[in-house]
Amino acid sequence: MDRTARLRRLSFRAWHRGTKEADYMCGGFFDTYSAEWSDEDIVWYETFLEEQDVDIMAWAIGTQVVPERWVGPMMERLRRLDYITIPR
Repeated sequence: MDRTARLRRLSFRAWHRGTKEADYMCGGFFDTYSAEWSDEDIVWYETFLEEQDVDIMAWAIGTQVVPERWVGPMMERLRRLDYITIPR
């Protein structure tokens, strides 16, 4: 699958998580950062989105310890939460 198709698919997955809160977090993160992602970053996010929303949100807001496999620059960006825009 080419990069454009992968990113389109990943955008859909990020924005259709099942709860609005997870959509804003995962989708907002994708919209803000995906244009600059390397192929390795894309693989990381594809795999990361297989995790449960409650875990992703807990790691992002710091109520659960981030598992070692997710620790790194992508998680550091996710934990900033500066990419979430809630529509009015």
